[in-house]
Amino acid sequence: MNNIIDTHAHYSSRQFDADRDALMAALPGGGVAGVLECATHSGDAPAAVALAHRYPFVRAAVGIHPESLGEEDAPTVAVYGGDWRAELAAMRPFFEDPAVIAVGEIGLDHHWPLPAREQLELFEAQLQLAAELDLPVSVHDREAHAETYALLRQYKPRGVLHCYSGSAEDAVWLVKQGMALGFGGAATYKGAKRAAKVLAAVPRSAVVLETDCPYMAPEPVRGRRNDSRNIAHVAVRIGELWDMDPQQVLDLTAANARRVFGAWEGGTPPCQTSSVNHP
Repeated sequence: MNNIIDTHAHYSSRQFDADRDALMAALPGGGVAGVLECATHSGDAPAAVALAHRYPFVRAAVGIHPESLGEEDAPTVAVYGGDWRAELAAMRPFFEDPAVIAVGEIGLDHHWPLPAREQLELFEAQLQLAAELDLPVSVHDREAHAETYALLRQYKPRGVLHCYSGSAEDAVWLVKQGMALGFGGAATYKGAKRAAKVLAAVPRSAVVLETDCPYMAPEPVRGRRNDSRNIAHVAVRIGELWDMDPQQVLDLTAANARRVFGAWEGGTPPCQTSSVNHP
């Protein structure tokens, strides 16, 4: 299978340090046509952008993840002392790079003991930034549906609700408002009944595929380090739900991703030049 576009990846993760270059070079041969590499704070933003410069099929999203507010080794805490406003201001120059096509990964997370007010203020500030820059967003929502949806209703961004875990009813209005929904390995797991209901309820034009790699590997490779090639397994599962050939699922969702992010049509980001060394 080919024409895989992974709308949410973390190849800057330490889990890829040993073989990152070899893996990235192998992805196109595995059918991967595009990857959105998502930063989580100012520490990994340079690496995300560097990957987009090095590999023609990669684009970058830059933002501050809510978990960065509670991680002692994240620059949000270690460098900026929790002053996310100063960190976000320092990250503004990244958005001048044409390889940066979205604001992300941003959102809310109530699974971990993170400061609620700071999360809300940080998420809202980044939604405002996306509106100012006219960029799509990549949104993280973990056990925080009510607050996340309230801000999405208010700001009406375009982009993707990453790893969608809400109800079919909420999915319908989110899509009508302009958001796409991201599905990855979790949609293949036994008991993923909610994902099946959502995939039946929303227009297929609103569905994009993702990995969240190195996490969330799909069946039958669950438990292993994930990478973009494994989206083929997700396409098989969604094809079963939609009564569609897996390659058709990949073609459809790739077209959706290209429309949402305005990328991966021409290959190389405009910032790249012949001086950049590609594998």
